[in-house]
Amino acid sequence: MRPLRPDEAGPIGRYRPLAAVGEGGMGRVLLAVAPDGRLAAVKQVHPEFAHDPGFRDRFAHEVDVSRRVSGAYTAAVMDADPSAEAPWLASVYVAGPSLREAVDAAGPLPVDSLKYLAAGLAAALADIHRAGLIHRDLKPSNVLLTSDGPRVIDFGIARAVEGSDLTSTGAVIGSPSFMSPEQAESAHLTPASDVFSLGALLVMAATGRSPFTGETAPQTLYNVVHADPDLSAVPPEIRSLAEACLAKDPARRPAPEQILDFLGPVSPAASPWPFAVGQLIARQESEVRAVLSWPAPLPPLPPPAPRRRRLAWAAAALGAAAVVGVGVVVAVNIGGDEQEPVTPRATRLPVEQALSVDRLRGTDPCALLDGAQVRGEGTLTAEENPIHLNRCAYETSEGDTVKLVIGEPVQAAGAERGAGIAGLPVLLTDLTGGCEATIQLPGEPGLGLRTEDSDPSGDACGRTRAVLATAVQQLRDRAGAWDLPGHSAITLDPCSLVDDTAARDVLGTVTGTALTRLHECEWTAGGSLTLTVSPGAPRAPPDEGYRPVDLAGVRAYVYEVSPESCSLTWTHRRLDTDRTEDVRIAYHANVAGQVCAKTQAFAEAAIEGLSDS
Repeated sequence: MRPLRPDEAGPIGRYRPLAAVGEGGMGRVLLAVAPDGRLAAVKQVHPEFAHDPGFRDRFAHEVDVSRRVSGAYTAAVMDADPSAEAPWLASVYVAGPSLREAVDAAGPLPVDSLKYLAAGLAAALADIHRAGLIHRDLKPSNVLLTSDGPRVIDFGIARAVEGSDLTSTGAVIGSPSFMSPEQAESAHLTPASDVFSLGALLVMAATGRSPFTGETAPQTLYNVVHADPDLSAVPPEIRSLAEACLAKDPARRPAPEQILDFLGPVSPAASPWPFAVGQLIARQESEVRAVLSWPAPLPPLPPPAPRRRRLAWAAAALGAAAVVGVGVVVAVNIGGDEQEPVTPRATRLPVEQALSVDRLRGTDPCALLDGAQVRGEGTLTAEENPIHLNRCAYETSEGDTVKLVIGEPVQAAGAERGAGIAGLPVLLTDLTGGCEATIQLPGEPGLGLRTEDSDPSGDACGRTRAVLATAVQQLRDRAGAWDLPGHSAITLDPCSLVDDTAARDVLGTVTGTALTRLHECEWTAGGSLTLTVSPGAPRAPPDEGYRPVDLAGVRAYVYEVSPESCSLTWTHRRLDTDRTEDVRIAYHANVAGQVCAKTQAFAEAAIEGLSDS
């Protein structure tokens, strides 16, 4: 979820928007609060659909029928306004990942979870069909998993799109991988069409993929109509049910009530889902609680002038023309087939700003991609106790480990140039079977944003590049900011902590100052002196060899490595009971003489710079 823009903050009927959830082919989804205090998912239709002849009538009819649906496994419709400038529908908000997100995070579901899923879907379809509806778009993103079972959403909404001028003659309404043969051929639909989709969902949940997916949408549609599904990887307890649901002849498919009879009583459990799915549910519930604590959004902007409205209409017409020009049109639900957080292009940072060292210093590498969806790799999970400020290890849904490294020196030797990301070239380096993908920072080409995978199995370069592309997008979408107390040194430019005059007073002639890492600066002056900000932990005084010194009330520890080298470390601040923020200065002089004294004097200048920041 993201905070609302001013133009999204106005009331929708009697509902007050709180946050943006997602956007898809038919419109956007907002989290809102109802007059009675309940949370609602409010779906607003895109203007190009709202102004299409006949759409409002179909939308109003489907909403009226949808109101009749009530059951434990559906998200009930609460309210709607088909006559609004942007027609909208409010349904009970369900906190939980989609089936697609759950399988990406946990892998194929175990048999007990598959039975819970099948029983919940069958019960939901029974309620939907009893109201006289056909869902028409039962797919992974329209099935949400909650702590007490699945929920089916957006039932009947796809029907409102059929016949729209925004879809070409012979267009396919639905999601090819999960539609029935009769739907793929635009034939008359019966409730049995939804049962076929249920069977495809069970196979996906049991194996991780649809039984009919081809390399193109037309190939997938052909497979749905003509190909036999491969069910060899489906557990035997579920295989016969899936096979019956996927019968090409609608008359041979079981009714939802027969599916429930086949499954029999489903044994109760503390949780119907694997642990990883439970974590996703808890994370979404926590996110909702966080949204409720956000300040009220800014008031909406005043209405645009008539000329600007006409320009907006022209842009909508161009968007509609782009849809009509596609050979096979796949219309998706309001939230999108695979719903993603909304980040309007206008609010995205330019890539040069997103990858600036100032932006990257303010980025927590473990927050940037934790829970992010990476194409082909599923959901990433960050390591729990990172020991570096600028790097983090992530586990993919398949159990692979990928590392993200921010602001380290670029090693271009031996690297090959791969396909670019956001207009920037990518360097690919072989790691004895693994792969490293790097983008040089636009303002600091000596430093890079890098992903690493040392696993020799699979397409390591494809994996690292996909994770790198997601990291760039997250940075452009302003994600991953550090949660730090005030006066932190982590977000500061280390080269700014000691000005040129103070550096010369301590070191003499300074011939160069350079950022050598995201949190490290080097001064060249008769040798080299580096200042590094790094994480630490509360500790007892260092071992023998270190001596304590007092730097204007700050306790530091000095270690004389040799007559030419000295290092000094102090804790700048304590972050919590387990973590500290440390600063380290290391001076390697060309000749011996007062090296530790100069190191200590430089540290005092840095402490003064920190106090002024």
